[in-house]
Amino acid sequence: MNLIELTRALVDIESITNNEKQVGEFLLERVSELAARTGGTAEAIPVEPGRDNVFACWGTPVATLSTHMDVVPPFFPSREDEDFIYGRGACDAKGIIAAMIGAAERLLAEGTRNFALLFVVGEERNSAGAYAAARNGRGSRYLINGEPTDNKLALGSKGALRYELIARGRMAHSAYPELGESAIDKLLDALAEIRSFPLPEDPVLGRGTLNIGTISGGRAPNVIPDEARAEIMFRLTGDAEPVRAAVAKAAAGRVEAIERICIPAVRLTPFEDLPTTVVAFTTDIPAFGGSWGQPFLIGPGSIHVAHTVDEKIPKRQLFEAVEIYTRMVRRLVTSR
Repeated sequence: MNLIELTRALVDIESITNNEKQVGEFLLERVSELAARTGGTAEAIPVEPGRDNVFACWGTPVATLSTHMDVVPPFFPSREDEDFIYGRGACDAKGIIAAMIGAAERLLAEGTRNFALLFVVGEERNSAGAYAAARNGRGSRYLINGEPTDNKLALGSKGALRYELIARGRMAHSAYPELGESAIDKLLDALAEIRSFPLPEDPVLGRGTLNIGTISGGRAPNVIPDEARAEIMFRLTGDAEPVRAAVAKAAAGRVEAIERICIPAVRLTPFEDLPTTVVAFTTDIPAFGGSWGQPFLIGPGSIHVAHTVDEKIPKRQLFEAVEIYTRMVRRLVTSR
């Protein structure tokens, strides 16, 4: 398959988080064929039952190209026009996978070795694949992590702090609210206080943000609700402790606040003459914990269309990414 065909083939395999098995098998077959032809090795690295990372290596890996296989819902298949490929995962991150494989093919054709490919599960939810990879390092000194940055090298990315809020009350007839205790009222009061406190700012990463992602609860319009839930996510620019303290204060006496994930903000280094940016999203880089080497963050596509019904990737940027990844790996493996 050429670069465009491979991108579309990957997009057309539904791989919403926790359902990466089929795309993982497809990728393992693809990189195994490439490894067999070029003196490399390829393997599946178990993460959870039915969920494997995919790893391929040529020589002793100095640099590793890595991104994720999973996507957010809902799934929709690929299509293309003259300029773009559309579909779930087109830019986040299946076009990036295709560009990394294209770069590997080019590097091998010119005789470059000592690099690896690593495609992981679970980035969109809890970085399960990256955490598993961190426990199974292969000696790589540099990690080129792919996310949609419009092919600009990110100098930093925000962290993430995610909570589940659970409010409990007592059911009653809605005509007699004094006989019940509204869980929804408790949840709304806690959320209102959480929304009101200022979030830390950073001169490079900017201002922290909050998203109330889901809200559910209640039984019927004429029943005082006995339970309500919400999921919220902060984008961190620095220390998580002030945000934790504010959530605990807002939750006290109202809701149970369960911390589900905390990923720190990261600062990254420039590379040669690549144009730079700063991104507000969170990546797998903190989950790798340095076990795969010094990280760089760059990839084709715009984060502004990721996770939307208009997800797409410019074909021009796909081909540019192959060149960028090839140049980066070549430079890193020869600079030891």
